[in-house]
Amino acid sequence: MPDDTSVHFGQPQQRIDGRAKVTGAARYASDEEVADPAFAYLVTSTIARGRIKRMDLDAAKAVPGVLDILTHENVGNQAAPPPQMDPTDKPTETLESDRIWHDGQIIAIVVADSFEAAREASHKVQVIYAEERPSATFDSPGTTSEVRKETARSRDPKIGDFAGAYAAAPMKVDARYSTPTQHHNSLELFSTTCIWDGPRLTVYEPSQTMHGNKNNLATQLKIDPSLVRCVSRYVGGAFGSKSLAAHTVWIAIAARRLGRPVKLVPTRDQGFTIRTYRAETRHHLQLGAGRDGKLIALRHEGWELVSRPSHFNVSGTMSTARMYACPNIETKVNLVHADRNSPGFMRAPPDTPYMFALESAMDELAVALNMDPIELRRINDTQSDPTNGKPFSSRSLMQCFDQAAERFGWHQRNPRPGSMRDGDWLIGWGCATSCYPSNIGAAAARLSLTAQGKASVALAGHEIGTGAYTLVAITAARTLGLKVEDITVTMGDSDLPPVPIAGGSNNAASTSHVTNMACQEARARIAAAAVAAGDSPFHGGKPAELRLENGTLIGPHASEPLAKALGRVTGGVLEIYSEFVPKGSAPGALQTLYKGVPAFVGGTSREDVTAFAFGAQFVEIRIHRRTKELRIPRVVSAFAAGTIVNATTARSQFMGGVIWGLSSALHEKTELDLRTARYINDNFADYHIPVNADTPSVEIIMVPEEDTRVNPLGIKGIGEIGIVGMNAAVANAVYHATGKRLRDMPVRLEDLL
Repeated sequence: MPDDTSVHFGQPQQRIDGRAKVTGAARYASDEEVADPAFAYLVTSTIARGRIKRMDLDAAKAVPGVLDILTHENVGNQAAPPPQMDPTDKPTETLESDRIWHDGQIIAIVVADSFEAAREASHKVQVIYAEERPSATFDSPGTTSEVRKETARSRDPKIGDFAGAYAAAPMKVDARYSTPTQHHNSLELFSTTCIWDGPRLTVYEPSQTMHGNKNNLATQLKIDPSLVRCVSRYVGGAFGSKSLAAHTVWIAIAARRLGRPVKLVPTRDQGFTIRTYRAETRHHLQLGAGRDGKLIALRHEGWELVSRPSHFNVSGTMSTARMYACPNIETKVNLVHADRNSPGFMRAPPDTPYMFALESAMDELAVALNMDPIELRRINDTQSDPTNGKPFSSRSLMQCFDQAAERFGWHQRNPRPGSMRDGDWLIGWGCATSCYPSNIGAAAARLSLTAQGKASVALAGHEIGTGAYTLVAITAARTLGLKVEDITVTMGDSDLPPVPIAGGSNNAASTSHVTNMACQEARARIAAAAVAAGDSPFHGGKPAELRLENGTLIGPHASEPLAKALGRVTGGVLEIYSEFVPKGSAPGALQTLYKGVPAFVGGTSREDVTAFAFGAQFVEIRIHRRTKELRIPRVVSAFAAGTIVNATTARSQFMGGVIWGLSSALHEKTELDLRTARYINDNFADYHIPVNADTPSVEIIMVPEEDTRVNPLGIKGIGEIGIVGMNAAVANAVYHATGKRLRDMPVRLEDLL
């Protein structure tokens, strides 16, 4: 049996890149040293709709050190259209034409010998506009709307006869909810450095999709993808924002025009408009139930704000329709076009806004029934997908509720609103369901194993703060019988074998499986050679009975040092290249992977099962009865997410999601000037996020769950589930404390006065 030094999934393991990060040795994109760089600075539009009539560049060009100014007039035809975030997306343009789609659009790029000169010159670019009246948001004059077109990825589930069942239901909830615009504000800015070496281009840019960036940039530049290399060793936060950037191609063109490296580090406020964000949403929820609490009818209609040309949507009805047993379901998603930059994916893109509406409505139904909200969920729990009858690969939702409720002390809750107090403080307890689909994608990796018991794994993975380097090292060490310290992991380079985009919570499952496959092949080759060799103590045995452990090949009755066993296979280093294609993948999944297009399997797309991770969020809120000051002293959250690879980083991911959920519920909202369609609080001073004083005690429970159907290693993603449902739990706790139902996020003090 393995001894105490063996590596197992689920053990706590320090990050192998932790020291580099805390000492500053870790190189992020803008840290990469390049020789004699020029510096770029963006010029962005000051209107939200119209056209550029004229640009006066004379004063800007007169600034000492200015080398070039890129505009639609001199480079607009040198790049193919901007990259698409999604097959339904048509992004707004930048320098392709004189068209202004939104405020803060990139309309020129100044390049100079120094950052300071580029910045000074950018402020001297004079732009004359033909301005048109913009439409800022929902209900603004001039917006247009349409029903979202269904795709293979996003459909509106519908079963039974909702209208008839709802009309006959004795208990009803009919309510409308909304969530605001929210922006990614990761610490690392959206930097880009481009260097040409003859026909070859190297790009240093924080990225969640190494091969996606490489292929999209090659398409825009109309060159072969083999001539493009993208490097992103570490990413200082991403959350969906660091995938495909519209400005990258122009920095590459600027570097080519100058014959010199060009570095861009946009400002914090520019990050609000040059990349994507979480779209604001509206929801209409109708629930019909019997007096016993069983759902009879459920209808969820959503509205999402998008830019003028885009059809991007997240469509969270794919999740909300599947949460609870219900025989009559109807869903619908609408798009509303306004003069804004295009939204995109942001941590748990569909579930964060859509589950807020469902879980708030479920709490309202529990109140109407005079029923405990946990029991309402228990009554409507189901082990099969209500939209199609497929079983869930596993569903430990009620185990999460039971364990979290016990730890939270839920049995002490007085259900009457406003009944729990501590002096001048009203106390409210709320809970909500958390969920996220479990995805996995095709991936490739290169493994090297030496006779000295050292291994290296190389793949174009993404370290976005989740502990990806450590996860791969744990997987390799576990399978090869080595220590984690004996594994070297290389990633963040598009010259390495491709893996899917770091999104959709697929990263752990995809990279672990391809790493495990490569290591299993190494073990199999070593074992096959051992049983075939006449001088081997394993001669004539069964290869499957041999395992690698602590640098040793071990069988039922004998053992042998790895160096000797490996020598039968290779005289030097054993090199293995593996390609993993998960069961149920579409034909050509590997081909599309190498082209930078991920093909996920899981969630609602599988033919045999529906695959989700589940959780339960519990929160206590304290509201001062006079001032309405809000405080959250504690949170208890439980999650069942299959196999946990690294308990240390898993807990960190869950906790980070929970804190962001609190931020989404109580702090974050991008404010708009409705007249000009401009963001007002585009900085860290005014865009509210929680600080230490706002961060309560957060207790994370990882509910054990074995799921042999979700994928061979039983791994479900955990990067996004932590945020889901927290906004609803907070709103439900506010109701319990005050008796006032708040259906619009975020909760603000003035909402309670």
